[in-house]
Amino acid sequence: MNKYLIAGLGNIGAEYEHTRHNIGFDVVDAFVRKQAISFHADRLADVAECKIKGRTVICIKPTTYMNLSGKAVKYWMDKEHIDINNILVMVDEVALPLDKLRVRPSGSSGGHNGLKSIEASLASAMYPRCRYGVGNNYPKGHQVAFVLGKWNADELPLVLKKTTLCTELIETYILQGIAPAMNQYNKLSITL
Repeated sequence: MNKYLIAGLGNIGAEYEHTRHNIGFDVVDAFVRKQAISFHADRLADVAECKIKGRTVICIKPTTYMNLSGKAVKYWMDKEHIDINNILVMVDEVALPLDKLRVRPSGSSGGHNGLKSIEASLASAMYPRCRYGVGNNYPKGHQVAFVLGKWNADELPLVLKKTTLCTELIETYILQGIAPAMNQYNKLSITL
């Protein structure tokens, strides 16, 4: 079945907007804008739907807060009858530098609470995800403040470029599959 679920992870609320931890929301927002559609509030998530070359794409931004993201992903997968191999979760990653993206068909949560929640809800770690490198430029013990912080002015141009690139990555994933997306984007060093 040609149906896909794109889930951008983040936290709802003005205080979290455009923080490193909400980059999943920002990527999915950019993708939805590119498709000339818009989100509407629905069960457990803000939802937008489009078609790309005959494929139905459901985009969600869970309204459950990061730590319960799995509830929304599981609900929309089940409701829309979407195979676990046809989801793509967009998430921030402190273990990757800002110039990197990492697409994987499966893997560990890496300590990320949103991915932990999805893994628990799906009872599987075998789902595709894209980790958006946010870097780890913070003093020991200050990871939470760092990921919940806004981008620095000098980071923003690269963040905008990389976010736009992620919209292309999502299209590649939908139209060509996970392997071409990995081959095309995992090796990149994104620079201005």
